[in-house]
Amino acid sequence: MSILVIDGHHLTLADIVTVARQPGTLSLTLDDEARRRMTLSTELKTKLIETGIPIYGVTSGFGDSNTRQIGAGKVEALQRNLIRFLGCGVGTPAAPDVVRATMLVRANCLARGHSGVRPEIVTNLLTCLEEDILPVIPEQGSVGASGDLVPLSYIAALLVGEGTVSHRGVERPAAEALAAVGLEPLVLEAKEGLGLVNGTSFMSGFAALAVHDATELAYAADLCTALASSVLRGNPTHFTAFLFEQKPHDGVVDSARTIRQFLAEGDRRGAVPGILAGAGFRELEEPIQDRYSIRCAPHVTGVLRDTVEWARRWVTVEVNSSNDNPLFDVAESVAHNGGNFYGGHVGQAMDALKTAVASVADLLDRQLELVVDEKFNNGLPPNLIPPVSPDSDAAGLHHGFKGMQIAASSLVAEALKNTMPATSFSRSTEAHNQDKVSMGTIAARDARTVIALAQQVTAIHLLALAQAADLRGADCLNPAARTAHDLVREVSPYVDGDRPLQGDIREVTGLVASGALRAALPEPV
Repeated sequence: MSILVIDGHHLTLADIVTVARQPGTLSLTLDDEARRRMTLSTELKTKLIETGIPIYGVTSGFGDSNTRQIGAGKVEALQRNLIRFLGCGVGTPAAPDVVRATMLVRANCLARGHSGVRPEIVTNLLTCLEEDILPVIPEQGSVGASGDLVPLSYIAALLVGEGTVSHRGVERPAAEALAAVGLEPLVLEAKEGLGLVNGTSFMSGFAALAVHDATELAYAADLCTALASSVLRGNPTHFTAFLFEQKPHDGVVDSARTIRQFLAEGDRRGAVPGILAGAGFRELEEPIQDRYSIRCAPHVTGVLRDTVEWARRWVTVEVNSSNDNPLFDVAESVAHNGGNFYGGHVGQAMDALKTAVASVADLLDRQLELVVDEKFNNGLPPNLIPPVSPDSDAAGLHHGFKGMQIAASSLVAEALKNTMPATSFSRSTEAHNQDKVSMGTIAARDARTVIALAQQVTAIHLLALAQAADLRGADCLNPAARTAHDLVREVSPYVDGDRPLQGDIREVTGLVASGALRAALPEPV
């Protein structure tokens, strides 16, 4: 088993996805140098407490209550009460992959060694991850500054043996789950409760997974564009490298390259008509240019690709940061109060990402219209109904992909609705102490939701494209595109008559979401 060393500086989004979605494949350990840094910061914290000076959240109340100083004898009780009064989350419990991502990110941020928490906090978190002991975290209740106070309190509660957890998929009291794996509940020392809850790790967990999923979606969307161009007998020269050398946005160039990988050589159109001399006029049998949803597709999906890249950089910085308050500066022997818990970068990245994803979903819905509508699909049957003779008993009875288009339109509308920027909705709260907040957690949850909707739209479109390819004949696809078609057909047979397609959508969505589609296909060259 490979070992993932947690040191606060080198955690990648790929690491997070692996731990979140492939539990048990990595052994987790705290770096020795990180352990040393954490010990030094706790020693400094203890020395500062002994001086009797007020330290925020250590010997003072929280937030607006920071003017209320307490004696050193009350510091542990203060931390215990912190995680209890924050246990007011509501809504659907976060998915296990989100919870695992959150726990890993929180452990990594604390491992930087500036938060004044003992190494045991991180090692116990990592053990819980390895044993698949996950707190049940309600999704709603965070404003994204002072970080994710309410959601993260459930992680703190797990470590002290309070609340409900999922242990290998079975819900049980936290204390029972800890005992089952030989862990004693921790008694949180000064600052340790605040160190656990006062950070951006919940939104970052959502964000790390969203960036990964959006990457897979961009690839699937480019595949869809190539298949759509092929089954519609489109003009492949719309994707020639020359065009994108003249406007070389990285994501657009990558999208066009991917599309070319799945297009057959040569122009599928008929013979070019002779030159028309003088002032003559004629109607061309075929358009010179394809519609925007095909021709301009790289300029839509390319925006998503470029958004993913800068979102990846921002989220990578966030998951390798000290983002609680106060932070202990061992070199200067001082505690600094600041606002590293503010989720502005994660919020902005996720608001942008969900907008780019929804735009791609809308693009695919427009392509789907061209494929199913006999007015635009260049000779394919209406709604991709298998052709039958007019005197057949089945004539007029089947409606093919009509319902699928309706479902796709609904999903796209819902995705577009969720693009309202959550970061625009700052609310003053907590007795006007948190008077400007990020709402980054809402933005990250929205991004998760929009991506899930877009994955389903992509699946519907892929099913329609596979159907269209079967109706056209195998020679309309190049070998790489045929491989993609065959992957779809492994989980969804040809639609030879009306049948429920709900299960087919679920199976093909799985191909898109899991990365299985991209893993089985060639990389663009």
